[in-house]
Amino acid sequence: MTLKNLLPGKLGFGTAPLGNMFRAIPDEQARATVEAAWDQGVRYYDTAPLYGAGLAEERLGEVLSGKPRDSYVLSTKVGRVILDEHEPGAHELGEKGGLFEHGNPNRIVHEWTADATERSIEGSLKRLGTDRLDIVWVHDIAQDFHGDAWLGTFEEARTGAFRVLSRLREEGVIRAWGLGVNRTEPIELTLALDEPQPDGFLLAGRYTLLDHEHALQRLLPAAQEQGVEMVVGGPYSSGVLAGGTHFEYRQAPAEIVGKVARLKALADRHGVGIKAAALQFSLAHPVAAAAVPGATRPDRIAEDTAALAEAVPAAFWHDLRAAGLVSPAAPLPQGA
Repeated sequence: MTLKNLLPGKLGFGTAPLGNMFRAIPDEQARATVEAAWDQGVRYYDTAPLYGAGLAEERLGEVLSGKPRDSYVLSTKVGRVILDEHEPGAHELGEKGGLFEHGNPNRIVHEWTADATERSIEGSLKRLGTDRLDIVWVHDIAQDFHGDAWLGTFEEARTGAFRVLSRLREEGVIRAWGLGVNRTEPIELTLALDEPQPDGFLLAGRYTLLDHEHALQRLLPAAQEQGVEMVVGGPYSSGVLAGGTHFEYRQAPAEIVGKVARLKALADRHGVGIKAAALQFSLAHPVAAAAVPGATRPDRIAEDTAALAEAVPAAFWHDLRAAGLVSPAAPLPQGA
């Protein structure tokens, strides 16, 4: 099954911020944000055990468990098992250290074996208050979490999580599986395997207005050739394209701030919202099935919905290309 056939629309909701990413948010605010997404017609929700050591799944499940299960699509991830026991101090998250320091204190086991995959799914179902998952992504088997050891983690996932998820798909327990990563290389490697293939992938931060050259070189042509589709995670590059100060989960460096200023100035000249430009750019590639921006406030959901619907003139995309702000190889909306 292709992701475009499975997913109900181009706009989903990414729940990493509900795991208290960067800062703590009240439970009632998190609940109101999920309800706002539902009220705006969003019917695809993506989450993960990593987000706040289960907190995002718990908050999402609190709302969705009261909705008709057949009316929405739900994806979560494997690779982290959340234990009942607590551990002192911050979780070890590679380059993302401290990202969820305000989440649950539960101990996280980082493991991509077959047994861990089964346990991860069991825990997610419990926290989400549901009896089934639609899509399962294999989470973070890339350099940003594992450095030079990432290939060892990939192999653990290939012989563990990949095979479990392929079997669950064959049995009809899940509808699709793939990789959920912040780097292109693990997906490229997976697409080259002579084994059961994923249905798609969630690529976070690598197909945005600020960072798309690398994905265009090899990954997206290979995915398009094989009919494997993409969910775009982090279309606002951790928030810097939506008025925030973070890029790649950290304070944005000066060169990124400067590029965002150039993008915004061009958008302003055409009367275009920067969120609309960012979201519509990420969705313009033929491989893109949906985007899943995150939010911690109800009004942000309305902004995302409006950004997707905003009429962006072709002249803006032409000028964006002419200014060298996007790759010559990047497909643009309206074929600009």
